[in-house]
Amino acid sequence: MIDALTKFVDAPARALIALIFIVSGVGKIGTYAATQGYMEAMGLPGIFLAPTIVFEIGAGLALLAGFQTRLVALALAGFTVVTALVFHFDSGDQIQQIMFLKNLAMAGGLLIVAKEGAQGLSIDAVLSERT
Repeated sequence: MIDALTKFVDAPARALIALIFIVSGVGKIGTYAATQGYMEAMGLPGIFLAPTIVFEIGAGLALLAGFQTRLVALALAGFTVVTALVFHFDSGDQIQQIMFLKNLAMAGGLLIVAKEGAQGLSIDAVLSERT
């Protein structure tokens, strides 16, 4: 039973987690100026937007493909906690509180992915079979 779960659940689970980063990164391209202004309003230099977009899309795609999964998941978990603290730490606003908790839940899932690595259908699995 566990082997079947690993084989058939791992890749779709990574895809579901990766989706938010890929879509968010692509979305920032279309709203570049507005997103840059929002970042600056939250105290971050707008120059961080371009690397953020590259990171979200690149790390999301790597997670989706199962490439360097443990490292990528750990980096995304850290990124997600930092963005929760910077952009969603407002306990007086219920929507921001939900976004904050959503980010923490995502970070928890990513930490499990970092612990387990990509099993089943993944580039990491293919590379480990070759060695």
